[in-house]
Amino acid sequence: MTNDLVKELRELTGAGILDVKEALDATGGDKDLAVEHLRKKGAIKLSKKADRVAKEGVIESYIHGGRIGVLVELNCETDFVARTDDFKNLAKELALHIAASNPLYVSIGDVPAEVVEKEQEIYKEQTQGKPDDIVEKMISGRLQKYYEEVCLLEQPFVKDPGTKVQDLINSAVAKMGENVQVRRFARFVLGN
Repeated sequence: MTNDLVKELRELTGAGILDVKEALDATGGDKDLAVEHLRKKGAIKLSKKADRVAKEGVIESYIHGGRIGVLVELNCETDFVARTDDFKNLAKELALHIAASNPLYVSIGDVPAEVVEKEQEIYKEQTQGKPDDIVEKMISGRLQKYYEEVCLLEQPFVKDPGTKVQDLINSAVAKMGENVQVRRFARFVLGN
């Protein structure tokens, strides 16, 4: 375990030096496994942070070609974090993503029950004649795909499709040490 590897992992993950050293020891010095180990450990920390109140933040705007405009409210716990470049850049990235991907809701919990029921009805009709256990799996899979299309936090990030928007935010939480939440957004298209 070299000091350069420890430094690189600290910068990459935002984890403390002791956590990084422990992860490297636990994974035999394998960088990728150490990152995974830290993410698993960090997920516990993230859930604790998610319960804390996020009432500070920024409202970021993005205009694309004078035809699409986005406003997004990104919240954190303290004004200190809200003024950091990392936080402001995250808000800009999210506004750009919303302009490109056109989500309808922030999270799965924001999708109205009647919309979910309507989607399930459509999927049920599409799977008529199939066994019940397969129908349930198909409906569940199609509903998850629907959430990935319409819920901001479930969408693949436009600049890195291998990363969900929620994972992008979780990385920011780990780095900043605070709860970070997208409160709301509005997307405007010229003529609509």
